[in-house]
Amino acid sequence: MADPSHEIATKPSITHVVFDMDGLLLDTEKFYTQVQEIILAGYGKTFDWSLKAKMMGMKAIEAAEVFVEATGISDSLTAEQFLVKREDMLLNLFPTSELMPGVSRLINHLKENGIPIAVATGSHKRHFELKTQKHGEIFSKMHHIVTGDDPEVKQGKPSPDVFLAAARRFEESPVDPTNILVFEDAPSGVAAAKNAGMYVVMVPDSRLDGSYQAAADQVLSSLLAFNPSDWGLPSFKDATN
Repeated sequence: MADPSHEIATKPSITHVVFDMDGLLLDTEKFYTQVQEIILAGYGKTFDWSLKAKMMGMKAIEAAEVFVEATGISDSLTAEQFLVKREDMLLNLFPTSELMPGVSRLINHLKENGIPIAVATGSHKRHFELKTQKHGEIFSKMHHIVTGDDPEVKQGKPSPDVFLAAARRFEESPVDPTNILVFEDAPSGVAAAKNAGMYVVMVPDSRLDGSYQAAADQVLSSLLAFNPSDWGLPSFKDATN
């Protein structure tokens, strides 16, 4: 169900859609939480959602720097060491990634209706490949995919680099940013989309504090709650509204 305080004031003319990946298309954020809890437990500390909110959507090294500083373990573990430790644990988990609810329905619908779609993720290409290896059919429907280690992505979210790079690669480029709808789950991703001049639908984890949702144009509990006609996009065939 949509948050009524985040309903669309005016119906924009959306022609292109860009998706974040982690926590939005794929249920991978739980892996990061699980691993980071294990690492912190070794230092007698706990991982909380206020820190998670700051790290979500960032490039890996930027998130790692926030992690070691905020938890007070930087004297014992550098950001680089943290990434190595985390990587070993994540590599076994990524191939088990599952799609989030509503992903197949929405992507298939947009593809069938000729709406150009892309992915803009902070994940590096090697991680992207591990996470998506069970879901090649869905990701093959994307016009293109921009990963966090792409040469055009100089800075991670909340900088707009990854979304601007995604916009440039559509065949119709340049696409007016106000015709692009971004789907995000992370506060830094919402900020990046707004910094790129785009509209953004946020699908946050239910544990994320509501104060992080204010910048989004619409907030939904799940992709299953998305109504394309809110954005001037073709309605679902099974739509009742």
